[in-house]
Amino acid sequence: MNTTIQQSTTVPTSIRLDPGTEKRLDYLATHTGRSKAYYLRELVEQGLGDLEDYYLAAEELERVRKGESKVHSAAEVRTDLGLDD
Repeated sequence: MNTTIQQSTTVPTSIRLDPGTEKRLDYLATHTGRSKAYYLRELVEQGLGDLEDYYLAAEELERVRKGESKVHSAAEVRTDLGLDD
């Protein structure tokens, strides 16, 4: 007997919201006909990229300040890429 287990394309998670945020989310969901879960997924998907950019850039900046990462000037990059020819 060959059984296939289907995997969900999403995984459940849980968050705690302050009452004011919950009220705003509930209002939005009620007035648009979409679920609160829909808007939470949208927020996470759109906001995660911004958070990744910010925190990874902050980590790299700290490495630069500590001298652990090399910084290249625009002139060096243009020269290395042969853009000044």
